[in-house]
Amino acid sequence: MTVPGRHRPSTTAMAAAAEAGGREAVALPHKVPRRQLLRVASVACGVQFGWALQLSLLTPYVQELGIPHQWASLVWLCGPLSGLIVQPFVGHMSDRCASPFGRRRPYIVGGAAAISTAVLLVGFSADIGSALGDPGGGETRYRAIAVYLLGFWLLDVGNNTTQGPCRALLADLTGKDHRRTRVANAYFSLFMALGNILGYATGSFSRWFSIFPFSVTSACGINCANLKSAFLLDVVILAITTCITVLSAKETPLSSAGGLMDSAGETQVQLNTEHEAFLWELIGSCRYLTMPIWMVLIVTALTWIGWFPFILFDTDWMGREIYKGDPNEGTNYQTGVRMGSSGLLLNSVVLGCTSVVLEKICRKWGAGLTWGIANILMFLCFLAMLIISSWAKNKEYPQNGLPPDGVVIASLVIFTILGAPLAVTYTIPYAMISARTEPLGFGQGLAMGILNLAIVMPQVLISVGSGPLDQLFGGGNSPAFAVGALAAFVSGLVAIIDLGQTSVGSFVEPAQVGPISEVSRILVR
Repeated sequence: MTVPGRHRPSTTAMAAAAEAGGREAVALPHKVPRRQLLRVASVACGVQFGWALQLSLLTPYVQELGIPHQWASLVWLCGPLSGLIVQPFVGHMSDRCASPFGRRRPYIVGGAAAISTAVLLVGFSADIGSALGDPGGGETRYRAIAVYLLGFWLLDVGNNTTQGPCRALLADLTGKDHRRTRVANAYFSLFMALGNILGYATGSFSRWFSIFPFSVTSACGINCANLKSAFLLDVVILAITTCITVLSAKETPLSSAGGLMDSAGETQVQLNTEHEAFLWELIGSCRYLTMPIWMVLIVTALTWIGWFPFILFDTDWMGREIYKGDPNEGTNYQTGVRMGSSGLLLNSVVLGCTSVVLEKICRKWGAGLTWGIANILMFLCFLAMLIISSWAKNKEYPQNGLPPDGVVIASLVIFTILGAPLAVTYTIPYAMISARTEPLGFGQGLAMGILNLAIVMPQVLISVGSGPLDQLFGGGNSPAFAVGALAAFVSGLVAIIDLGQTSVGSFVEPAQVGPISEVSRILVR
């Protein structure tokens, strides 16, 4: 990988350098209309539809299969571990993919296929487990759990394989125009919001089993059948949005010789065909990260330490602590889970609305300050959840066992407000890392992979520690939420103090990249 100086050379100069020294050269893309960026980002809707179902239904479902609450978070360890390896690897390979269909689109299609296979495995895990010999009668279904874990792991592999190249494709199409990069990421966030709305609405509906009666089997009751039906719908939505994305993108493919081809199929610029080892490239890239880039990664990591406990236990918190239910006893828990899905639906509406106006907010306040304020708002929401949990724990409910309407409304309001900081989390870090790594000459796939490391490492930490921590303090979700609240507060302060004076399009001042000029002729192999 070439690490250029503070100014990127012209295409002609890059071609000459490539011929002379084998450096990587990347042609600047033509300016594409916003409506094309909108269509390219649409796959996020299909991916997020399944992700919303995963967030709202799978923690409760895995407890129905027999995994205790204190170990349920370990199931989610599959996601960050696969993301730690798969997303950077896919980003690296998509930067160099020589397929005639383009660099990013083959990975987007492959990831969508993996997601479709995964959701079918998860949805039919109880049936497959029964066919393999699982007992009935409420016992732990180990074979179903094994199938579920396989599907869950493949689902996260597919999510990472699709989303990373799609974000990199949007960055390719917007080039060095940081404002359009921010707009493209806002489009991506908007479609994520739409996918969330559809997914959470699907998860909150309790009568799918009557629309798809074949989903109810001896091994798969009503709750399981609703989940299975929802995932079948996900396959349809994902197929439609994937087709829209791959047919809308106009990629310039790499030739088999490693060069960029024009519309006539003639090689314009030669690229180095000697691929370096992926892990060595990733580690080597970190040597050249400037302090502003490290600050983005630090704030991102702290932000996701805040978010992940909520992602793990949002509907479980509603069912277990607000409705005081148990996954395997009565109906209160499932009622709470469906109410939590409704709250996440409202959350997604706010997420979508915030995504629409986020560009204007960033232009007025600056991206760093916007990010910091959003994280402080997230901290206040988590603090409110802790207060409500404490109140509900010491409150006697009426004879029907249902919580007072005021408590439910307050919980839904918190879920709704959290949509605004979530929109910021889905947009600003990606635009920031794209802008700040551009002067270093990193491919967008590699840049997204580096950012992904700052996302998945906190998830590993929370997945390993949150369940045992919650069990140590009585089996609820409050300890994990307390950790999340503290991380959100610290990340907000760091973003306001360190990033608050910068906008997305003005990250790299000469003083910040001065050291890079000293190694601009170094080729990392």
